[in-house]
Amino acid sequence: MSSNTRNVQQNEYHKLSLVERLGYGFGDFAQNLVFGTIGGFLALYMTTVNAIGTAIAGFIFLVVRIINVIWDPMVGTYVDKRSSKAGKYRPWLLRAGIPMVILAALMFAPIPAVQGSVTFIFITYFILDLVYSVVNIPYGSLNASLTRDPESVDQITTTRMMLANVANLLVYTLFPMFVQMVAPKDRELKDTGFFGLKLNMGTYTDPSAGHAWFSVYAVYMVIGAIALFLCFKLTKERVVANAEQSAHVKVSDFFAEFKNNKPLVILGLFFMLAFTFMFFMNTVNGFFNQYTVDHSDWMGAVGLIASIPGIAFAVFWPKLKKIFGKKGFFHVFLGMFVIGEILTWVWSLDGMHDQLWLAYVSTFIKQWGLSSATGFMWALVPEVVSYGELKSGKRNAAIINAIMGLFFKVGFTIGGAVPLWFLAAYGFDGDADRQTAGALAGINMTAIWIPAVLAIVSMAVMHFYPLSDKDVENINKQLDEKRAEMKTTEA
Repeated sequence: MSSNTRNVQQNEYHKLSLVERLGYGFGDFAQNLVFGTIGGFLALYMTTVNAIGTAIAGFIFLVVRIINVIWDPMVGTYVDKRSSKAGKYRPWLLRAGIPMVILAALMFAPIPAVQGSVTFIFITYFILDLVYSVVNIPYGSLNASLTRDPESVDQITTTRMMLANVANLLVYTLFPMFVQMVAPKDRELKDTGFFGLKLNMGTYTDPSAGHAWFSVYAVYMVIGAIALFLCFKLTKERVVANAEQSAHVKVSDFFAEFKNNKPLVILGLFFMLAFTFMFFMNTVNGFFNQYTVDHSDWMGAVGLIASIPGIAFAVFWPKLKKIFGKKGFFHVFLGMFVIGEILTWVWSLDGMHDQLWLAYVSTFIKQWGLSSATGFMWALVPEVVSYGELKSGKRNAAIINAIMGLFFKVGFTIGGAVPLWFLAAYGFDGDADRQTAGALAGINMTAIWIPAVLAIVSMAVMHFYPLSDKDVENINKQLDEKRAEMKTTEA
């Protein structure tokens, strides 16, 4: 092995320390805290507390996401072409991260002058979504720039998803409980489902709860800003394009990657489907608990159960991948998600609503499958970046992450907008304390059956993913040789 090749490997195949892995994971923690709450509760807030029509809310989600089709490629190209002393990707965590948390907090701001204003919600959400891309695309690119060591890539995926699910614990378990604890209307002592724990909680779907939503979310945003700073401080870029490669980056590379990078297209389709059924479920989850099973007071306890697999079991993902294989891993866990959704349907049946054990079991199985399949898929992005570099000679990490982000946002759009249109079509009334049988059927359709069908389709898509672990090893070897040759030429 030549000294040039050895130097390339020593730097680019750096074994990431626990501190570095945690540092990167804080970025996922921050973004899940910010956008997890937006994805999981904004629709419920908009249609109840802020009194915006369900169909209009869905239209807002759709229009903003369509604009991303143009915006994300521009962001990816801009980021890939530039660098600074602090790095190519890291600085954007602060440059755009701070505006992002401020704009996110404004989405829940109880400002009387704009209460129920479609214009204010649209403009704020539109700007927030643009800024989020300027955080998320560089952050995703940073993953592929930390190291090319396969073991470290798997480990960092495990660490980041554990921290992402800690954020999900704060979002889906504690956020609705905290808001209900602050909400002023109809306050009474309620069973939370936490082994007999009772708390004084109010109605958080009433317009009077506006200040409760904002005060809780503002605290979350401060925590998110701190986490973004830690991600910036504790990470280091090692695998980045050189000046010559960066200079040749152009917007057309976005379309070239689509044409020449088959693994990217397959993984992108999987991302789109995964985020579609994830956000279908998340968007309607609050409606399901509030109206179908009539246990919004259990959301904290059920959310706690949901967070356990993603936090406690993520460490086993690399070992399970070796046992089941890369494709088998996704098939097994997506199958678990489908089983969990069927059990959720059993919970929705008359006479089963008060069965807390069923809520726990269905949620645990469903979330174990969901968190594993949608968590470990991020481990495949760096190998797709490397494949693209081998084919094109350009390490377009930000452009590829913009493409992945675009697939993600298409899924987010469908999963955020279409369920609201379904609810509107089935007769959901945000002003009613009780919903009609038709509206409840619409909630079940969007929270259970559509996600289950899409999960099955996702299994079929992943079957066509072409890169095995052996393929990735060969790609890295070829890139090592090319990089060593470049260093020799430069010398």
